[in-house]
Amino acid sequence: MPSSMTQLLLGLDECNLVELPALQCRVDRALVAPLSALQQRAAAAGFELRVASSYRSFERQRLIWNNKALGLRPVLDSDGVPLDLTQMSEHAVVMAILRWSALPGASRHHWGTDIDVYDASRVAPDYQLQLTVAETQGDGPFAEFHRWLNDELQAPGCEFFRPYAEDRGGIAPEPWHLSYAPRADELSQHYSETLLREQLQVTDLQLKNTVLENLGDIYSRFVSIDAHSTRQPNC
Repeated sequence: MPSSMTQLLLGLDECNLVELPALQCRVDRALVAPLSALQQRAAAAGFELRVASSYRSFERQRLIWNNKALGLRPVLDSDGVPLDLTQMSEHAVVMAILRWSALPGASRHHWGTDIDVYDASRVAPDYQLQLTVAETQGDGPFAEFHRWLNDELQAPGCEFFRPYAEDRGGIAPEPWHLSYAPRADELSQHYSETLLREQLQVTDLQLKNTVLENLGDIYSRFVSIDAHSTRQPNC
């Protein structure tokens, strides 16, 4: 595989990124037009689509991982309750971190094809965004937006999908996480467990030995798109 593609897949190459000042984010250039169109459709429906997270570099993901492993950032259980890492085995800590955070090199945000979205029109400017399922359902501030988004994703010609729509025992559900299918599918064809392993072996990573010893299981449960993605029929 060309080194440039490898670097791109791992979040080590930003040459394909484009800055979108209106949304305060950087995305793969292939996403610019479809994201703009999605934003316009949301506006026509009465919503103000904003991007909470888009491209994330390998180094940024490494810092998130290491800080969680060191107890400098909270690690949550499946219900969002902070865990006491001192009472857990290294294997249990790794699996708990993976529930909410990807390994560096294994985040779809590295590709610039994936975004976390919310509706800014339903909250105050100083609202502390949590990105929780509770915000998207029932009386949550973004429930109406996500009901609209449900229909949007099932429309003919849909180009976005939710890679983490369902809980399949790996990554926790993230209804706010959208992926631009044409470009993400293209990149995923080149991604592999071997590529990830080779990068992690030369990375300063907390709990690295435990990660590498269990990478086959981790890859199948938390990385492989087949393990957690459910496409809408028309996408």
